[in-house]
Amino acid sequence: MKKHISKIIFAVFILAYVIGCFIQSPISDAVGSMWSLLPPIVAIGLALITKEVYSSLFIGILTGGIVFAASSSSGFAGMFNTVVRDGIIANLSDKSNMGILVFLVILGIIVVLMNKAGGSRAYGDWAAKHIKTRAGASISTFVLGVLIFVDDYFNCLTVGSVMRPVTDKHKVSRAKLAYLIDSTAAPVCIIAPISSWAAAVSGTVKDVNGIQLFIRTIPYNLYALLTLMMVVFIALSDTDYGPMKRHEDNAKKGDLFTTKSTVYPEDAQPKHSKGKVIDLLLPVAILIVMCVLGMLYTGGFFSGESFVNAFANCDACYGLALGSLGALLVIVIYFLLRRVLTFSECMDSVPAGFKQMVPAILILTFAWTLKTITSSLEAGAFVSDLVKSATAVKVLLPAILFVVALGLSFATGTSWGTFGILIPIVTEVFKGELASVTTSGQIPSMVIICISACLAGAVCGDHCSPISDTTIMASTGAQCDHVNHVSTQLPYAMTVAGVCAAGYVLAGVVHNVFIVLGSSALVMLGVLVLIKVRSTRKTADETQTDNDTSQQP
Repeated sequence: MKKHISKIIFAVFILAYVIGCFIQSPISDAVGSMWSLLPPIVAIGLALITKEVYSSLFIGILTGGIVFAASSSSGFAGMFNTVVRDGIIANLSDKSNMGILVFLVILGIIVVLMNKAGGSRAYGDWAAKHIKTRAGASISTFVLGVLIFVDDYFNCLTVGSVMRPVTDKHKVSRAKLAYLIDSTAAPVCIIAPISSWAAAVSGTVKDVNGIQLFIRTIPYNLYALLTLMMVVFIALSDTDYGPMKRHEDNAKKGDLFTTKSTVYPEDAQPKHSKGKVIDLLLPVAILIVMCVLGMLYTGGFFSGESFVNAFANCDACYGLALGSLGALLVIVIYFLLRRVLTFSECMDSVPAGFKQMVPAILILTFAWTLKTITSSLEAGAFVSDLVKSATAVKVLLPAILFVVALGLSFATGTSWGTFGILIPIVTEVFKGELASVTTSGQIPSMVIICISACLAGAVCGDHCSPISDTTIMASTGAQCDHVNHVSTQLPYAMTVAGVCAAGYVLAGVVHNVFIVLGSSALVMLGVLVLIKVRSTRKTADETQTDNDTSQQP
C-alpha cells in the first residue's frame, strides 16, 4: 500500500484540480483561467504516476487540444489543428528549436566518434587511477559542471558525455549523475554573468542596465547558491534520501539503473585500443571553443561588438548549432589524421549518433508542443493576475514571487518564459522606485530581491519539472531513464526550495544580503546535517534488523 500512496496523492490532486477548474469557470472560458494549467498538470501527474513519459506528455497535449477546442468552439478540427499544425509541426519548424535539435544530434555524433576512437575508455582508465573514491567522482562532475557555465544545454550534454565513464567505474548511479548534471546546469548559468541566461534575463528589463541588474541579483539567488552548496555536501558526505537512496544502494551493488536498465547504443560500439585520453579531452575542448565562438559570432563580436554585449545579444540556439557543426568537422579531421578512425567509421557514426538522441528529440518535441498549447491558453495571464492581487503585502512579495515562479515554471517547463512573465510585473509594481534609477543610478534593494526571487523560483521549477528542456537534457547526458531522474531529484530540489522560501520571507523584512544569505546557508547546513544523522541512524537500524533476522533459527 505504501508504494501506491504517492500515486494516489497525484491522482487525487489532478481530480481536485479538474473540479476546481469547473468551479472557477466553464470550459468555454478556459483561456486565461485555471483551465490553462490543466494540460501540464495532467502530463506531469501521469508521468509521476505511470512512470511513462511519452504517453503522459501526449495525453497532456491532447488534453490541451480538447480544452482549447472547447473554449473556441472549433470542435474536432480545432483540436487536431491545435495539436498537430500549431503544436508539433510549428515547434519542429521553429528555427530556435531546430537549432537545439541540430546541436543535440551533432553532439550525439561526436560522442559516438569519441567512443569509437577509444577516447572515453582511455579517459575512464585514467580517471580510475587518479579519482579513487565515489566522492571524488561526484566532486569532479560538479567541478566540470561549474566550469561549463556558458549554456545549460551545452553543460548537460558535455558533462554527461565526459563523466559517465568515471561515475560508472565508481558505481555512482545514473540517477545521481543526472542530478549532479542538472544541479550544475541552470543553477550555475543563472549566476554566471557571461551566459545565455544572463542575456535572457537582461532582455526582460526595460530602462535599466540589464547586465548590471543581473549581477546584483546573484547574491540573492538563494536557490542557485544553496543547490550548489547541497551538491557539495551530498557528494562529500555520501548522504542520500528518498528514491535516490535506493538507486545509490543498488549502484553500489553494480546496478547503475535500478529500473529499465538498457545497453545504450554507444556501449555496443567497438573501442580502439590505441585511443588516448587526448582523444576525449581535445574534442571536448574543440567543441567548447567552437560553440563559444559560434555564440559570439551571432552576437556580432566579429563585427565590432564588445565581448559582453556579444554574449548579451547572441542567438544561443543558432550559435550552438553553428559551433557544434564546425567542431564536428575539425574533430573528424583530427581522428583521421590520428589514424584512430577510418573515414567509413566516421561516417557510420552519423546515423549512430542520431539514433542515440532519438528519445531526447521525442521528449523535447512533446514538451515544446505542451508549452505552446499552454501559452495559447494564456497560462501566463492567469498567473500574472494572481501575482498582481498579492502585491499589496510587499513584505511577503519576495516569498510569494518565489512560490508562484516555482509553480509556473514547474507547470510550463520553462524558466525563461516564467521570468519573462513575472519580471515585467515586478518592474510595474516598483515603477515609481525604478523611475529614479535613471538619475541616481541606484536600483532599490527590494526590486533586486523580488527579481532574484523570480529567477530562483523559475530555476527551481525548471529543475523539478519533467517537461523542462534542461531536465530532459540532464537525463540524456547521463543516459538515465527520464522519470527516474525526475522522481529522485524532486525531494532534493524541494528541500532547497523550503529553505529558500523562508529566506525570502526574511529578505522581505531585512534588506541585507549578508544576513539573508548567511542565515539561509546556516539553515541549509542544519537541514543537511539533520538529514545525514537521520539517514545514518536509519541505515544502522536496517542493518541491525537484517542481522537479527539472519541469526534467527
